[in-house]
Amino acid sequence: MPELPEVESVRRQLDPELSGRTITDAWWDPIPTLPRQFHQVGLLPGRKIQGVGRKGKFLIAPLDQGLELILHLGMTGAFRFDRDDDWVRARLWLDDGRTLVFRDARRFGRIAVVEAGDYGSLPTLAALGPEPLSEEFDLRRFVADLGRTRSAVKPYLLSQRPVAGVGNIYADEALWTARIHPASRRVGPTRAAALHTAIRDVLSAAIEREGTTFRDFQMVNGESGRNASFLVAYGQEGRPCPRCTTALRRMVLGGRGTTYCPRCQRP
Repeated sequence: MPELPEVESVRRQLDPELSGRTITDAWWDPIPTLPRQFHQVGLLPGRKIQGVGRKGKFLIAPLDQGLELILHLGMTGAFRFDRDDDWVRARLWLDDGRTLVFRDARRFGRIAVVEAGDYGSLPTLAALGPEPLSEEFDLRRFVADLGRTRSAVKPYLLSQRPVAGVGNIYADEALWTARIHPASRRVGPTRAAALHTAIRDVLSAAIEREGTTFRDFQMVNGESGRNASFLVAYGQEGRPCPRCTTALRRMVLGGRGTTYCPRCQRP
């Protein structure tokens, strides 16, 4: 699933293309087994897009008349202009003659129109923790959150409660950087501060490389992210740790594949 760096890369390409544009018509392809994939999309025609922002893995586009357009890529979602193929699930016609299409092979993505700030129909968005690259990602709060939880640290990060947008890839990378075992249930203030810094550094570097592409993720211009070759932990099972040369190990933690160094990352 695209994580914060991938979604931010999409946002940076969508924002200048959509800001100030008016949606003239909308089409979507709902199926009965996924009734929440498209929510109130019929409200879009006639609405003007004021910009494209982001919260965690969600794109949030303020509209006129106090509405917001919420977009989530799911596992395989992607946006393109003037594209047509078997995977197109929605189209938004714009007043400049172009059509923004949403492609989603596996149909885990979402498009919703809501009253601004009303995320009752999107509980995951409503419950997100602070943005990691903003001032609201407060070190003292993060230390306190890690001190209170009884969960293993990696599944806790993936819950999105302590910080928004960190998924499987960047949790592995940040925990390796901070030398914290993914299954650790006791992360004291010193290690929590190291993890706080690592999360910001890992995400910032990935954004500069426009995200990580293994198979599905592509930006609006059709290009792939360049971060995959820079990963030091995620997906690197059996390779030598870049710090100590110990072979990296893989385990399943909270249902997610997890790679770590058994020597550098102690519980």
